[in-house]
Parts: sequence; structure tokens; C-alpha cells
Amino acid sequence: MMVLVGVTPLNAATEKSYSDNAQARGFIERMVAQHGADRGELQALFAGAHYKQSIIDAMTRPAEKVKLWKDYRQIFLTEKRLRQGLQFWREQRLWLEKAEAEYGVPIEYVVAIIGVETYYGRYAGNYRVVDALSTLAFDYPARSPFFTKELEHFLLLSKEQKLDPAELKGSYAGAMGYGQFMPSSYRAYALDYDADGVADIWANPADAIGSVANYFVKHGWQRGEGVVVGASIAADYNSELVNKLVKPKLTLAQLAEQGFSPVQDMSPAVKAIPLRLQGQAGVEFWLGLQNYYTITRYNHSFRYAMAVVQLAEQIAEARARGE
Repeated sequence: MMVLVGVTPLNAATEKSYSDNAQARGFIERMVAQHGADRGELQALFAGAHYKQSIIDAMTRPAEKVKLWKDYRQIFLTEKRLRQGLQFWREQRLWLEKAEAEYGVPIEYVVAIIGVETYYGRYAGNYRVVDALSTLAFDYPARSPFFTKELEHFLLLSKEQKLDPAELKGSYAGAMGYGQFMPSSYRAYALDYDADGVADIWANPADAIGSVANYFVKHGWQRGEGVVVGASIAADYNSELVNKLVKPKLTLAQLAEQGFSPVQDMSPAVKAIPLRLQGQAGVEFWLGLQNYYTITRYNHSFRYAMAVVQLAEQIAEARARGE
């Protein structure tokens, strides 16, 4: 039998709970039938889970989809985030070096992901995950199937990690910990990197570092390869190819025929996806390689991936200068 640890229902004074929600009741019955969950504990949990309108509002206007690159990059490429990234590198150097050696993901990219996601663990989200996932599973029809599955994974990982599902906090989308893993990603890719018996990505930076590196490798990171390169364009370049977040299929030789060329010498057999971004000084063109595409598996946004790339480059350059 599946037993949830320490479920503590909350009293909802102003926001509706999911105690009488038909979808929630159906979900509970599926959890009982498929996973042996305790019906009473789940009923208590959802009686204390509350609808959050602010979550629905946030889902409809994510910055990575509504802001131009020149505005989006200013959120993440700041002096403060750079300095705190260098501090995180110094504090976690041994774990970062271990992860780089074992997984082949450069330290600066692991640091940058954690920096972009949570300011190095400082802002990991203030929503209770059960509220976020319940709201999106039962009151956000556009993506209800996805978030219903994430809610299932969340309850399973709570049991597996012996955590209280009523207490865990994360983002408005239900992402958790230093690296903001969704529950399914947590179960698939989170590591107990320091071998203390728990894969803790909320409070243990070692586990978070190993988990991010593991996620990258499992999504196709290529050790020792580049990430993105600037591009020059022909006047008649094929604009229909830009900003398509698909796995790179066209070689640089083929892209040259479509009007895109790297600004540095590279093998014509390398595969890439062309990017067009609205920068501060005008339109920028780039070629995203396989490792760039891997970053977009973390967040399906070409702006997000470029923010990670440029923050990583800034951190690595500052580190090389001895800062």
C-alpha cells in the first residue's frame, strides 16, 4: 500500500479547495487503484489543496514567450547574478568539478542553469507544489493531461523520498529545487550525488549539481562540443527555418544553401538550427548546435537557452580572470 508521509491538511478560508472537485475525486480513485494509495490520506491532502488564480495568470504570460530577447536577457544577465554565480562556483567547486569530469558538462553551464532557475537556490518558489499542480491539473484545461501526470509523479516521489506532499514548495508550474525539476524529471534524473541516502534537490547543492549534469547528458549533451555560434546571413536567407526548436537535422553545408553561415570555421558536417533574436543593437543571427538544443529540453524556449549560454560565458570568463 502506498502511504503518504505526514499529510497535514490545511484550512482554506478564502480559496476553494479540491475536496469536492470531481476531477480530483477521479484522480484519487486512480491513485488508489493503480498505486495502492491511501484514499483517506489523499482526500485529506486535496481538502487542503487550493486553487490559485495567480498560477493561471502566470501560465498565460511566461516571460520567455512574451518578451523580446533584448528585454528577456536583462532579467538574467546581471552583475548580481554573475557575482553570485562565482560565489556558488567557489563554494561548490569540488562537486562541480566531479560532475564535469563524470558527465562532460562544463561547470559554467551547470552553474548558469541553477543561476537562471533559482538564483543559486535563493528563489526556488513559494507555491506549495500540491496547490500548483492541482490548479493546473483540474482548472487549466489546455494542459490538464500533462499536469495531471505531473501530480501523479509528485505523489509518487513524495512517497519514495519520504517527504510531506503538503509541505513541499516550488514554482507556479510545480517545478522544484535548485534546478527546478518537474516531478517526472525528478523521478527520472535526480541523483543522490553525495550518497547520503536521499536525492535532495531542495536543500542539497551536491545533489542538485549532479542532477542537472545528469539531465543534460540524458538529453543529448555532447562532451567537448560547442553550444552556439554567431551566424552571417545572405540577403535571401530562408526565414522559415529560424527559431524552430527541433533537433538539429540540417548540416552547416545545407544551411549555407539556405543563407546561414557560421562566423568561424567549422566542419560543414556539424548540424545546427538557425536563430534570429532581437538584440539591443538590432537583429542577431545564431546557429544553435546539439548542446544548445539540449538546453532547450530544460525549458522549451530559444530565449531561455541563450540566456543560459551567455550567463555561462560571463561566469567562465570572470572565473578565468581570477574573479
